Amino acid sequence: MNNCVLRNVAPGELGAAADHLLSAGGRLQAVYAWFPKPDAPQLRYIATLPGRRAFESWRVEAGTQPVPSLAGKCPLLGWYEREAMEMSGVAFAGHPEPERLVTAFFPSMERGPLEPAEATHASVAASLAAPTLPQVSGKHVQLLPFGPVRADVVESAQFIFYYVGEGILHYHPNLFLKHRGMEKQFEGMDLEAGALLAERVSGVDSVAHALAYVQAIEDATDCVVPPRARWLRVIAAELERIYNHLHYLGHLCHTTTLKVGEAQGKLLEERAKQMNALASGSRFLRSIVWPGGVRRDLDVVAIAQSVTILDRDLQRYVDLIERTTSHLDRLIATAPLSQQIAYDQGATGPVERASGIDRDLRRDRPYAAYDELPPAVATRSEGDAYARMMVRIAELRASFGLLDDALARGIPAGPLLEPCPRAPNSEGLGWAESPRGTVIYALHLDDRSRILRAKIKSPSFSNWRVFPFTVHDSNMMDYAINEASFGLTIAGCAR
Repeated sequence: MNNCVLRNVAPGELGAAADHLLSAGGRLQAVYAWFPKPDAPQLRYIATLPGRRAFESWRVEAGTQPVPSLAGKCPLLGWYEREAMEMSGVAFAGHPEPERLVTAFFPSMERGPLEPAEATHASVAASLAAPTLPQVSGKHVQLLPFGPVRADVVESAQFIFYYVGEGILHYHPNLFLKHRGMEKQFEGMDLEAGALLAERVSGVDSVAHALAYVQAIEDATDCVVPPRARWLRVIAAELERIYNHLHYLGHLCHTTTLKVGEAQGKLLEERAKQMNALASGSRFLRSIVWPGGVRRDLDVVAIAQSVTILDRDLQRYVDLIERTTSHLDRLIATAPLSQQIAYDQGATGPVERASGIDRDLRRDRPYAAYDELPPAVATRSEGDAYARMMVRIAELRASFGLLDDALARGIPAGPLLEPCPRAPNSEGLGWAESPRGTVIYALHLDDRSRILRAKIKSPSFSNWRVFPFTVHDSNMMDYAINEASFGLTIAGCAR
């Protein structure tokens, strides 16, 4: 493993290790459990430190006693610890919310779905209670359970509102009604089949998930990707960013009832997807990224021709949006997210950058060819719906500029693929900056070089945790705008 510095930390040392990391400006990204042996659960904490490309990982032997919770020091770990309790049966002492998260609507199980079938150790999974709602009372307080069937073509989720008039007192999202157990699906797969599955964890982030996955494989196997493949990976990733952000702008216009802006944004999104199909054969850019490189070349001539026209029409579209006061009035000062809450609760991608956190994995921890094609990173300080839109507009412009630069400089010649060797009993870490933020894959391979454990950190899982902080004390009329401004997906959360 080259992408991660591995440290052994005893359970009793976790608090001091977290304090030291935070004081150095570091950030814990996730924690998960896996089983090197059926009755030997091990925790892995993933952390970043400023100025270092490599991630840091803490290896903690969980044993039979509860491990101290770090959710009080690093609130963003709260959901990850709850996942580890219910899915892997590892107990955390002092957790502020020791309730089920993913399996809240499933029957209680004796063991977690990710525990080995032959395990005999004590599991905390069966003892976890279903989540409870706060007691909210008052003469005019109303309860609205909205969903899981909602209007329009949207993913299934239930949102519970306590409100008075138009004011929202408390908001609780139930997001895992169709949890697919994607991490479990990876178990036993060979490395190539896993690449196809990674593309389907979140369909609109296919390239980003595939990139993070294959880079974890390449880390585990010491595989060196050819230069041409590295550049093509960047082009595919930016094409994915473009159609996602165009969809975002069209949908945001839908929520502010700017119908012309909605139609134009979705038309540009469709044209971007048609460009993807011409360049790769897939509107969603699937079956391109592969362990060791890319499976096929991209039609750079088709990309160059389409990008020129699309970029011109984008500038005209964005200029109109930025001058439409009826649209901007609904966004400015709506649903602000403070920098402190964004940092503590784990916001990522355009959401965190709109709250003043200057972080982008393409620049800070370059992968593929981003060290040669560095992106311009946009930030805002307001943290409201308007700032979230403006960050994405700036990223759209930067993506077109990056594509122009790559095509003008010329993609290196050479092979597309370097097959990855088998690497029994190895592990690897890979990451990508998706249109929604950080994607991380941690993989453990067995003695046949098949996947023993896959951990996925997806951006919507992080941003859905943050989102309720902008809904409490807001109003019902702004809710749809607020949700659209975050650019969330349910599939990316209930992976």
